[in-house]
Amino acid sequence: MRRKTLSVAVAATAVAATTIPGSSVAAVAEPRAATPDTVRWAPCQKKAAPSPSRLECATLDVPLDYRDPGGRQIEIAISRVASGKPSQRRGVLLTNPGGPGVTGLGYPAVLAALGMPRKVLDSYDVIGFDPRGVGRSTPVTCDLTPRQQSRGNLPPYAHTAADVVREARNARAVARQCATSRTASLLPHLTTANTARDMDRIRAALGEPELSYLGGSYGSYLGAVYTTMFPGRSDRIVLDSNLGPGGYDVTAMRLFGRGMEDRFPDFAAFAAAHPAYGLGTTPRQVRAEFFELAERLEAKPVHGVDGTLFRGYTFDRLYSDANMPRLAEMWQALDTGRKPPLDPPMADMENLMAARLAVICGDARWPRTIRRYQHDVAVDRRKYPMLGGSSAGIGPCAFWPGEQAEPPVRIGDRGPSDILMAQNERDPGTPLAGARKLRQALGRRATMVTADQGGHGVYPFGANTCANDAVTAFLTTGKRPSRDLACPAEPGR
Repeated sequence: MRRKTLSVAVAATAVAATTIPGSSVAAVAEPRAATPDTVRWAPCQKKAAPSPSRLECATLDVPLDYRDPGGRQIEIAISRVASGKPSQRRGVLLTNPGGPGVTGLGYPAVLAALGMPRKVLDSYDVIGFDPRGVGRSTPVTCDLTPRQQSRGNLPPYAHTAADVVREARNARAVARQCATSRTASLLPHLTTANTARDMDRIRAALGEPELSYLGGSYGSYLGAVYTTMFPGRSDRIVLDSNLGPGGYDVTAMRLFGRGMEDRFPDFAAFAAAHPAYGLGTTPRQVRAEFFELAERLEAKPVHGVDGTLFRGYTFDRLYSDANMPRLAEMWQALDTGRKPPLDPPMADMENLMAARLAVICGDARWPRTIRRYQHDVAVDRRKYPMLGGSSAGIGPCAFWPGEQAEPPVRIGDRGPSDILMAQNERDPGTPLAGARKLRQALGRRATMVTADQGGHGVYPFGANTCANDAVTAFLTTGKRPSRDLACPAEPGR
C-alpha cells in the first residue's frame, strides 16, 4: 500500500534537453546555483523507518517524462536524517540500498542505527528516497499473482532446451500483464537514467549545488549513471558492491552463476568445520551434497521447496556470513524431510518485482529469441553448474513491450576524479569480475578498494576495517588511496 506524505513546493526552473559529455542520453539542464531548501520535512509514519529514529519525510513532484517537463508529474518520496552537528555539515549524502525495486526511504535510519560512523553522520544530511515506481513514490504494478511472486527474480533451473521453451510461456505472460496493467503508462519512464534525473531534482530542491552519494549493488550502477550524466554536480561518490558498466543487463544476470561459484567455497568451509550439521566433513563433500539435494528436491519437493527454490535460497543466504548457520540448518532440514527455517516474504513483493522488471527490461537491450537463451543456458549450466541453468534462463525482458525510450547510458571516464569503489572479492550478487569492468570504464575518475572477504556489501556493515576506513576517510575528508587498494583478510573474521 502507498502512503501519502507531505507534498513539497519546488521552485520552477528552466528545463531544456541537452547532451552531457560522455553520455548518450538526454539530461535536464538546471541552473548550477543553489536555491533555498524548499522541502517541508515532517516526521515519517512509523512503517517508513526503524523506531526510534530521527528520520523525516517529504515528497517531491517530478516529471514522468523529462522530455515533457510540464506534463504529467509523479511523486518521489524522500527522507533524511539531519546532521547531528550542523556547524560541521558539508552537504547531503544521497543513498540507495540496491534493487532495483527496493525501497530506500528508511535506509538513512538503518545506516544511522547499524553502524554509520558518527563523523559521517555529522558531515551530512543523509538522504533516502523510494525510486520512481517503488513503495511510497508513485508505484508500478504488473498484477502478479501470489504464485508468480513466489517464483522470485530468477527463472526456474533449466536442465534442457525444452525447459527454456516451457518457461518462455510464463515469461511472456508476465510481460503481457505488465503491459496491460493499470500502471502500464509508467513503464517506458522507469529507467535508471530517469531515476538519476530525479536525484538531481532532489539535489536542486534541497538547495545544494552538489551531492555526495553512497549506493550499493544496483545502487552502484545508479550512482555511476548519475555522475556520468551530471559530473559537475557530483561531490564524493561511493559505489559499493559494483555491477558492471551495463547495469542489470544480460551479462550481469549471467554473472550470478559465477558469483555463486566464487562465494560457495566459504560456506562449504563453514559447513565442513561444523560436522554436526551432517553436510560433509570436507568442502568437496559439502559441494557434492548441494547437487545431491538439488536433484532430490527436483524429483520430490520438501514442504514446497523444489530444486530451483533450494538453489535460490542458498544463493540468497550467501550474501552474508551471518546467514551461514541458518543456511546449514535449512540444508539439514531438507535433507531429513523436515520443514526448513525460511524467512517470510518481503513486504509488497508484487511492487518490488514489478518495479525491478520495469527497470532492468527498460534499461538494457535483451536477447529476443528463445534459441539464444537455450544456447546461454547450455553454456552456463556447464560453466556454473550450481546456478547457471537459472541465471542464464529466459525472463519477461525477452518479451518486453515497446521500444526503449532512449539508449543506455555509456559509463565513461569523462568528469572529475571523485569516485571510490568498494568491493568484496567473493561477492555472489555483484561478482568482482563485473566490478573490474566498471573500474576500467570509469578510468581515472575512480579508485577501487577490494576487500579479501565474501558476501554482498562492504560499507558500513562489512567486517574489513581497512576497506571501511578508506570509505569513511573519503566521505569525511575527500582523500582516496593514491592507487587501487587491496585490503587483506582480517584474522578471526
